[in-house]
Amino acid sequence: MRNTFTAIDFETAQGYRHSICQVGLVRVVNGVITETFESLVKPPDNYYWDRFIEIHGITPEMTKESPTFDLIWHKIEPFINKQNVVAHNMVFDSGCLKGTLEYYGIEIPLYTDYCTCNLYNRRSLNELCKQYKIELNHHDALSDARACAELYRIHLNNN
Repeated sequence: MRNTFTAIDFETAQGYRHSICQVGLVRVVNGVITETFESLVKPPDNYYWDRFIEIHGITPEMTKESPTFDLIWHKIEPFINKQNVVAHNMVFDSGCLKGTLEYYGIEIPLYTDYCTCNLYNRRSLNELCKQYKIELNHHDALSDARACAELYRIHLNNN
């Protein structure tokens, strides 16, 4: 079913894809948001690049007591395993997921991916949210995932 999917978004602490510091997930069943999940994540060594802190505002102090990704994977996996998964930049988000799972030695699940960035001709999330009047706190993983879910629902309704 195309209108049942999970929208995902990851924020990273550095340029390495395995450095997830926040995850946001929005589950949509038959076109209705049924569940969300958000968590700060302690990246490896809790190491951040300043440029990334400037982008999302997440700092090492905020994640020093957060769980590492492997400790919350059991909560995330049902959103992704054998599901339709949507992200606004799937190359990035899928790369983060796969890179982090590989880092922790966790098997990569099967899923079907869709990219709203590609579906909307590479237009930015900010621009699309303004056009479609979708609330967005950009670079907050849950807000970005929720916006992505809304854009994908709009796409499905128009096609």
